[in-house]
Amino acid sequence: MNKLLIATHNKAKLSEHLLGLAPLIRKGLNVVSLTDLAIKDSPQETGKTFEENSLLKAKFYGNLSGLPTISDDGGLIIPVLNNKPGVTSKRWPGYEASDKELIQYTLKRLEKVHDKKRVAYLQTCICFYDPETKKSMCEEEKIKGFIAKYPTHKHRKGYPFRALFIVEEFNKYYDELSEREHQKVNHRLIALRRLLQKIESYLIE
Repeated sequence: MNKLLIATHNKAKLSEHLLGLAPLIRKGLNVVSLTDLAIKDSPQETGKTFEENSLLKAKFYGNLSGLPTISDDGGLIIPVLNNKPGVTSKRWPGYEASDKELIQYTLKRLEKVHDKKRVAYLQTCICFYDPETKKSMCEEEKIKGFIAKYPTHKHRKGYPFRALFIVEEFNKYYDELSEREHQKVNHRLIALRRLLQKIESYLIE
């Protein structure tokens, strides 16, 4: 087994997965995307947790493609807003919102919240699923910070909440981190590294 599907339509997420999978790609792993397979379908994300949605997507695309698959689900957690938006991050306003709309909506919800009460977390769960063996594994990670009162000018498309997220460890906007800082705290990369320790021998023959 030396082929793996990265199940996301988000180009920004795809590039991060490819970065995290680089060690296995160098060892011969053949990584393909939904675009490579001309898959445009998407499942209904009915899970109540990031893990449930991540595994749901991994199984959906794994069974559809017949390939071992990884998928992730994540979003923003704001304790002062009862941990919203959580699993509804992309649809927080009640519909599939654009990056700009999500940024504006987040600021609106927090306009009367100040200082330390603007604490927030970016969380993700990455799951692996093999349709042949029905084997699945998941890893979660989160990063602590707080929501700024205005977005960075260095917003990266596909990641609306990062444009507002000040990383606690560096006291900098997520989108303004250096490459070294990004590698250290990126929650998706950290979770993916742990997952790879579990699936490397499974994928590389």
